[in-house]
Amino acid sequence: MQITIYHNPNCGTSRNALAAIRAAGHEPKVREYLTMPLRREEIASLIALAGLIPRDAVRRKEKLFTELSLDARDVGGDELIDAMVENPILLNRPFVVVERGNGEIVAKLCRPSEMVRSLLGQTVQP
Repeated sequence: MQITIYHNPNCGTSRNALAAIRAAGHEPKVREYLTMPLRREEIASLIALAGLIPRDAVRRKEKLFTELSLDARDVGGDELIDAMVENPILLNRPFVVVERGNGEIVAKLCRPSEMVRSLLGQTVQP
């Protein structure tokens, strides 16, 4: 099983998800997306793979979100993805992608961080 975490080391939720992956005995590929920003195609693919829409993947609590007027009702998914490309801090985190041995690839926005357990095949406590 290969695991990639799109990680912000300044985010407690992201740090907790990374710790949970390691505690389960896995060493993931860590992509610090603020220092190695994702291309537009990567963001769009990550969002789709997680079964989300761009509005679900954008960090609405980030001050920049309102400063750029992204909170307006008429802002579409393409505009949100463009904003995440230009301002990686707007991408919510942590996204975790698991490539299983059978070829299956699954992704999840792990907020709260305990959600990573379901990707690892562990029971998630409510």
